[in-house]
Amino acid sequence: MSNLSSQKRLAASVLGVGKRKIYLDPSHLSEISNANSRQNIRKLRADGFIIVKPQVVHSRARVRDHDAAKAKGRHTGAGKRKGTAEARMPTKVLWMRRQRVLRRMLRKYREDGKINRHLYHELYMKAKNKRVLMDHIHKAKAEQTRTKVLADQMEARRSKNKAARERRAGRIAEKRSAISAVAETAEVKE
Repeated sequence: MSNLSSQKRLAASVLGVGKRKIYLDPSHLSEISNANSRQNIRKLRADGFIIVKPQVVHSRARVRDHDAAKAKGRHTGAGKRKGTAEARMPTKVLWMRRQRVLRRMLRKYREDGKINRHLYHELYMKAKNKRVLMDHIHKAKAEQTRTKVLADQMEARRSKNKAARERRAGRIAEKRSAISAVAETAEVKE
């Protein structure tokens, strides 16, 4: 059997694949060995004497199965870990996620009208724990409603007192006018 390495190299170059992907038909070795140009290689390819081997299957089925098991929590024991707990899931990332959840909740509350913009601004930086934050919101809202009720009561009391003062002033003015009228009539009679 003749050495066909140059033909294989030429074919790989012409067809744009590696040498390991070139198949030379053993039943037509004499025609292949006579090929010494790129044009000849192209002709042999057209005739079917030189064939490009198909791509080898590299299945990901096992990888998918492994990933599915890992999603369930398998294969994550002490023997599978390389980095520290901090390297695998930094506490800073956990903190950022927690803060974003709390701040998203605050934003939603503000948009729904459950808290006003002042309370939102006050709690934006203070938020550290969901339960404590919720307690604070409830207390703040209760305090706001209490102060509003007290303010309304004060305003009602003020308006009531003002009306009473005006009525009293009206009565006193009436009495004075009546007294002056009586005094005038008395003067007229004399």
